[in-house]
Amino acid sequence: MGADSAVRTNRLPLLPLRSDVVFPQTVVPLVINRPSGIRLIDEVMVGERLVGLVSQLHPEIDEPTMGDLFPTICVGTVLKMLKFPDGSTRIVCQGQTRARLLRVVQTEPYLVGEVEPLEEVEEEGVQIDALVHHITRLFQRMVDQSQQIPEELQVAAMNTREPGRLADLLASSLPFSIEERQVMLGEINVRLRLERLSQFLSRQLAVLELSTKIQEQVGSELSKAQRDHFLRQQIKAIQEELGEGEAENPEVAELWDRIKAANPPEDVQREAERELERLVAMHPSSAEYSIVRTYLDWLALLPWDKASKDRLDLRRARRILDTDHYDLEKIKERILEYLAVRKLKQDMKGPILCFAGPPGTGKTSLGKSIAKALGREFVRVSLGGVHDEAEIRGHRRTYVAAMPGRIIQGIRKAATNNPVFMLDEVDKLGNDFRGDPSAALLEVLDPEQNATFRDHYLDVDFDLSKVMFIATANVLETIPTPLLDRMEVLHLPGYSEEEKTLIAQKYIIPKQLDAHGLVAADLDITDQAVRKVIADYTREAGLRNLEREIAAVCRKIARRRAEGKKKAVTVGPTQVAELLGPSRYYRELADRTGLPGVATGLAWTPTGGEILFIEATGMPGKGALTLTGLLGDSMRESAQAAMSYLRSHAKLLALDLSKLAKTDVHIHVPAGAVPKDGPSAGVAIASALISLFRDKAIKSELAMTGEVTLTGRVLPVGGVRDKILAARRAGIRSVLLPRHNEKDLVELPADVKADLTFRFVDTLDDVIPKLFDEEPAKARKPAPVKPSGRVGAVKPQKPTTSDEAAAKFPGQHHHRRRP
Repeated sequence: MGADSAVRTNRLPLLPLRSDVVFPQTVVPLVINRPSGIRLIDEVMVGERLVGLVSQLHPEIDEPTMGDLFPTICVGTVLKMLKFPDGSTRIVCQGQTRARLLRVVQTEPYLVGEVEPLEEVEEEGVQIDALVHHITRLFQRMVDQSQQIPEELQVAAMNTREPGRLADLLASSLPFSIEERQVMLGEINVRLRLERLSQFLSRQLAVLELSTKIQEQVGSELSKAQRDHFLRQQIKAIQEELGEGEAENPEVAELWDRIKAANPPEDVQREAERELERLVAMHPSSAEYSIVRTYLDWLALLPWDKASKDRLDLRRARRILDTDHYDLEKIKERILEYLAVRKLKQDMKGPILCFAGPPGTGKTSLGKSIAKALGREFVRVSLGGVHDEAEIRGHRRTYVAAMPGRIIQGIRKAATNNPVFMLDEVDKLGNDFRGDPSAALLEVLDPEQNATFRDHYLDVDFDLSKVMFIATANVLETIPTPLLDRMEVLHLPGYSEEEKTLIAQKYIIPKQLDAHGLVAADLDITDQAVRKVIADYTREAGLRNLEREIAAVCRKIARRRAEGKKKAVTVGPTQVAELLGPSRYYRELADRTGLPGVATGLAWTPTGGEILFIEATGMPGKGALTLTGLLGDSMRESAQAAMSYLRSHAKLLALDLSKLAKTDVHIHVPAGAVPKDGPSAGVAIASALISLFRDKAIKSELAMTGEVTLTGRVLPVGGVRDKILAARRAGIRSVLLPRHNEKDLVELPADVKADLTFRFVDTLDDVIPKLFDEEPAKARKPAPVKPSGRVGAVKPQKPTTSDEAAAKFPGQHHHRRRP
């Protein structure tokens, strides 16, 4: 059926085309994938086979409407249809005539549109002939430029006499865009169509010519590079014959200028010169060339002579430290002392400090504050889990992908040779077959040696004496003694409840309000609410969990505000349970004490202090001793020593020796899944046994710590501050301590000392009168010390930290939970 039939048809099924434009008198193959298109073709094939071939404005649309289709279409005839196993249908169409799509009158099961035929406007004359000649010439130039135009198209164009037919043939066959082809299809005036085709051909030809030019230029550059390489090799051979050196490489000259600008020491410059001479003698394509080049880059990048100027304003430094951190007076004083000495002596070496304390007490953040106060760069390196010595000293250049160690990398990152360098988690270093990183740190952290620190990769000395090294650790016992000896240890103790409340109001709550998009007017958390969070939802020496709980409160309030509830919220103790749920911890002292054979001990863990219940019970037997609760060797020995003391001093202790001999004793420490070890539970175990055999309950608000010898002496223990804070958190009102630990109370906050009564003992004979309720009640406020050793106030003495005491009595801190 021909074009006349198409003109008479007002309604046609429409076949949308994603990326094709069909022109009249052209035959094109099409692939149909859409179900609606396949159904359309099936129905058209049994009729006149006429279909409206319309292009989509946006190819990605699966169900196009009138607004998604170009207005000018081509009415075509389906000549042939083939179905394929993948479900698609392929057809061959021949365009018949142009038409205008007026409207879509049907969308299901396929599109049907109302179309209006368009008649071509043909002209004759010299102008048409000139346009045809110009287009033929442009097409021939495209053929000359491109090898991709098929010969059949050239023959067809050469034999097409009708101007309009020639324009449609070239527009449908050449690589024009959909929009350009649609413009050609919509132009019914043959002359204007030829002019548009001329413009598109000229642009396409310009693109082809430019592409050819670029390709030729690249090819000539490659051939030139090959030719230059050949000539360079000839020049090198001639120079070798004449005994002359090669002309200086500009890259090598630039590298040497950078190394000199870094102003390294003379020995480093000599090493750099030697490596540069090797680099000049190498070919750039050799594998070792890049190794030497990278090494010289490192020498040029290191801050050999670049240092930041210290800001030696003590008032400013104190203000910064006070703004960022509450309390920590010892550490602040140490930093101010360093600044003062630095102000008087310019060439002093950087200190090697070690901040030791439970998690969450501000060790890492304190390093940033120190750098800010000094006006220095801050570098932090985490050493937790590092097992390879090369992580500290670097790899030798003979290894593949060798690079400097973390110390030199940190110095390069800081871009100065005197940063504040934090070695985080130094107590968690490991060692294996690759070496011991802690041994590699011995040179780094020795003020007498680190001026000539030698990294394996650099293999030259680098001066670390100006660096201020700060290490952090939770426990000191896992740090090797030689390494610990090189550091000045400053302890960050756990915080009391009052200190935590103040820190929360001054630092944590404003920080969390800002982090959650709130302001102070939106949320007010009272001191009572903060104390309830501390007591019932956290059990820690530091502040991390407290900050998490406050963040949880802020998140819930932020959600309310996001939901439109703009009313300001005040969080008191009652609202805490509503926001955070039931309490996670409770003060179990009243539930666990008040029975004969139960004593309250004090334990130290890396996360702070804890209370520890010692339970003893007796049964008829032959005097056997059973110990349970996942106890370590030291704690088992303490129990055996306490039992032996009771048997050997039964008469003095007013105990029935025959009952001791006929009673099997079982000592249990609850929380059986938690490892417990250490000798400082000796007093608590002995007290539990005395309470058992006297059948009297120990005072419920009394806790104790201390190591017991076979002769009944009570020896000092470590971690006293953390233990006392834990006792206060648990509701303890009286603490029994070894006499030699009296000095450790100097560092306790005043409100803690006012809240507790401290009883100091030298022997178990001193312990027994203080265990039971028949002893006359003592005032909670300590009285002056009496010669008899009874309860008294703490005399001012030289401050000694709990860890210093632990260092004097080793073997007490090598477990997770140490009584």
